[in-house]
Amino acid sequence: QVQLVESGGGLAQPGGSLQLSCEISGTIFGLNALGWYRRVPGKERERVATITPTGITAYVDSVKGRFTISRANAKTIYLQMDSLEAEDTAVYYCWALSAQTYWGQGTQVTVSS
Repeated sequence: QVQLVESGGGLAQPGGSLQLSCEISGTIFGLNALGWYRRVPGKERERVATITPTGITAYVDSVKGRFTISRANAKTIYLQMDSLEAEDTAVYYCWALSAQTYWGQGTQVTVSS
């Protein structure tokens, strides 16, 4: 059974940094991409960053130049978040795409002074 478990969320000040981690247990066959989504209450879930097995990355415009997605190995990805803004406050979800979609349980990120 595949499970995605996020960690590293919390409280940061505007301009600060946080790093999210996602550990994947189980085997995902035919993996197409890994990434991070976020959701603010009352809004649609937003795709933040993705990375393919070959290392190709993509970002939503609002985080370009501030967030970096990376992979330690086939089972662990990170989201380095720098220059955080209040608008980055959301629940962040780890995501994996193959023939089906897998989601983590989410981790809260709050940016506030």
